Formats: sequence, C-alpha cells, structure tokens
Amino acid sequence: MSEDDVRRDIASAVPFGLVDGKATAPEVEILSGRALRPEEVRWLWRDWLALGKLHLLAGTAGTGKTTIALAFAASVTAGGRWPDGSAQPAGDVLVWSGEDGILDTLLPRFLAAGGAQDRIHFVHVAREDGRDRPFDPASDMPRLVRAAQGLPDLRLLILDPVVSAVTGDSHKNSETRRGLQPVVDFAQKLDCAVLGITHLAKNSGGREPLDRVAGSLAFGAVARMVLATVKPARQDAPRRLVRAKSNLGPDTGGFEYTLALAPVPGHALCAQRIDWGQPLDGTARELMAVEKPDAGPSAVDEAETFLREALREGPMATRDLKEAAEANGYGWRCVERAV
Repeated sequence: MSEDDVRRDIASAVPFGLVDGKATAPEVEILSGRALRPEEVRWLWRDWLALGKLHLLAGTAGTGKTTIALAFAASVTAGGRWPDGSAQPAGDVLVWSGEDGILDTLLPRFLAAGGAQDRIHFVHVAREDGRDRPFDPASDMPRLVRAAQGLPDLRLLILDPVVSAVTGDSHKNSETRRGLQPVVDFAQKLDCAVLGITHLAKNSGGREPLDRVAGSLAFGAVARMVLATVKPARQDAPRRLVRAKSNLGPDTGGFEYTLALAPVPGHALCAQRIDWGQPLDGTARELMAVEKPDAGPSAVDEAETFLREALREGPMATRDLKEAAEANGYGWRCVERAV
C-alpha cells in the first residue's frame, strides 16, 4: 500500500458515535491495521538493550548491579564497545539513584569505566510550586519526560531502584503494572532504553530465574528484557551476567565479569569498575546454578522479617499476603511458623 493510500484512509476516517445527530470524537482511539507499518526492533546493544523498551537488571547484594549499569552508561557516552566487542555510537545517558551518592559513588565509577562526563546527566530534584523537593519516580515521571526532551541524544535511562516507581504495594500485580506504566511511556516517548535495577528474592535459589525477581511477578512481565547477576560459590570464580528473559531476541547466554578497583582519570582516587570476561552459553537457570547458597538467617527468621515489612503499614488480606510471600520466595507454611 502506498503512502497516498495511507493518507486517504486517515483522511476518510470518521469518528464513532453521534450526539444529536452530530459526530463526536471517540472516547477510545482505534487504529486501523491498514494504516500501520511493521517495524524492526531497534537496538542500543543488539539482543541486550532495545530502544523504546523497559529492561530489568536483577541480582543479589554484592554482585555489582549499579556498577554494571554505569559500565553500560560509559559505553554509550564514550561511543565505546559492549562486552561482546560491538561498537556503540556516542549518546547521552540519564541516571536517577535513590541509594547512591552522585559525587562519591556514581560519578567516580562512571569515570573509572571510561565514560564521557559531558554526556552523563543525573536527575537532581523536582520543582513544584516554586519549591525543590526530592525526585519521586512514582509521581514525577511525566515531569522527567518533559525535562529529558532537552536531551535529543538520550539513549539510556537508569532507575535505581525501579521499585520506587510503584506507589502502592509492589507485591501486587495490578499496582505494579500501573506504577511501571509511566516508566514504559518514558522509554517510548523518548525513544531510549530504560534499565531498572532491582533485587532477586531471598532464599529463591533453584527457582526459575524470572520468578526470582523480588516483588510482584509483574516486574518481570512488564519488562521486555530481564538480566540477572550471579555470584558463584567459588571465591575465585568470575561473576556472571545472564539473560533471564527476552521477548525481543535470544533469551540465553551471558558474560563473565569481575569487580575491580581502578583509578578515576584526572582525580587522586579509585572507584569500582567492571572488567568483562568471556561470553557464556546456556540458559539462565544453567548459568545461575553455580551461585553461592544463601548462608544467612534461617528461612523462618527471613519469613519473620518479611512479615514485619509487609505489615508495617497495617493489616493485609490473607490472599494478598500469600501472593506477596510467594513473590519473595517464602512458602506459606514457613510464614505461618514465623507468626
């Protein structure tokens, strides 16, 4: 079908509904398939980070999730190379962190990874009624869309932690989906990749990797790609970055990596960086089978901690509590024993 045909179809479209004999604009917009064209997935990093999509990076503490995200940022801003050796044209990166300091953690790690300082940007504060306040991903994503439109070369947004985008209970599917929708909209409107950082549920080893993402199963369902970090049981073994899910391409494979201290160029200090190793073949479950078992508190102790956190703001329906327990890897009998 030619472009003239498409224009003719759009021009001849009529709104649905009549009020007093007059056509009214529809309350729901419907697109005709005839006026649409299929598109290929466009990649920031082929088969790993897609433009216009939400991704998750999940892992346990100490596996360097934030440092990995900043290594990605360095590759984008410097026009460097990805772990597989593929080249990346230079672009801008935007970072929000609710956990790490910009000056003493984020910026040093980014520079130690070889990033270009003039192309990285940090979400600072939100301004409302003439006053500054901390940026809140749960309510300020539309404001961030407007601010980020001033970065025409934006290629990547990092949100750490992504759970902060959910206003309600992050263990409930419906509330999690609603909370993540503005993040998905940001990726689409700004045509950039969004990487949300999160945790793997405690005591979840042996389960399907996607089911181990902390919180509601909606986190893994909404994201088009889920990456996971693995800390092997052997102390001298490299850590692993694996693909736990992909709706856009291959969903297997990974890369070895190590955490190292490196000098920050132009400054008398060092910071953590990622040194990438060899590529890995296999499913996420196979590649994560080498991880170190959780040698922390007993399952009942962990379940008791979970209960305190879940009930901190008041009672929950038993059904909702069971769903939250399952999402975090706690068996219901274990939860009952912790009461």
